[in-house]
Amino acid sequence: WGYVKEESLSESDLLKIKYDGIRPAPGYPSQPDHTEKTSMWESIKAQELAGIELSDSLSMMPASSVSALVFAHPESQYFAVGQIGKDQVTSYAERKKYELSKMERWLSPILNYERD
Repeated sequence: WGYVKEESLSESDLLKIKYDGIRPAPGYPSQPDHTEKTSMWESIKAQELAGIELSDSLSMMPASSVSALVFAHPESQYFAVGQIGKDQVTSYAERKKYELSKMERWLSPILNYERD
C-alpha cells in the first residue's frame, strides 16, 4: 500500500480492504461517469507505460486490469452519487464539451428523467 508509515498490512489484509482510505473506480456509485477513465489514461499514460487499452465502451483490456482514484486519508468514506436532473447533466456536458445526448448515454443509470 505504501501510504501510511504505521501500516503493516499483509496481502490478505489488503484484499480485505483493511487499509485507511478509499478507492472509488469509474462506473461505480461514487464515480458513475466512465468517460473520466479517458482523462485518467491520458494523465498517467496507461496505454503507453502499462499496455492497458480502453475499448470504445471504455472497458479495459486486458480484462484483468483495474483502475481507481486512491484517497489514503483515514477519514475518507465511500459515497454514492444520487439521481441527477437534466440541468445538472446539461451543465456537466457543457463543461466536458460533450453533446448532451452523448453525456446522457454515459450517465443514463443515474438520470432522474427520461431521455428525449
